[in-house]
Amino acid sequence: MTPEQKALVKTSFEKVVPISDLAAALFYNRLFELDPSLRTLFLSDLKEQGRKLMTMLKMVVNGLDRIEFLLPAVDALGQRHARYRVPESSYDTVGEALLWTLAQGLGDAFTHEVEAAWVAAYRLLAGVMKEGALKVA
Repeated sequence: MTPEQKALVKTSFEKVVPISDLAAALFYNRLFELDPSLRTLFLSDLKEQGRKLMTMLKMVVNGLDRIEFLLPAVDALGQRHARYRVPESSYDTVGEALLWTLAQGLGDAFTHEVEAAWVAAYRLLAGVMKEGALKVA
């Protein structure tokens, strides 16, 4: 990721934070709309899961400037997801749901540049998570 992309992810996420509960609800609704089978992976309350999602996104966004410290945590997250039996194919679905959610929450502020920055961030992090998952398989 370029420094400009990191900055775009950070500034756009700052606009999502005030609507974090709504963003989480939008995300999970879209995720289950795209792949209803993923609903069975979430045994806890979705509001609580949404808070965990937003906390994780905040950690990731804040960690982009110190990626060397962030990547081990992302790797471990991938390992946990493998233990939950999250299929590798779901990473694409999650990415699609995330981008859709950002587009809904940011509206006109979700420019092509912002979208490209989030795509770069997600590809990087999903790749590390997939590598982590392979350590468990």
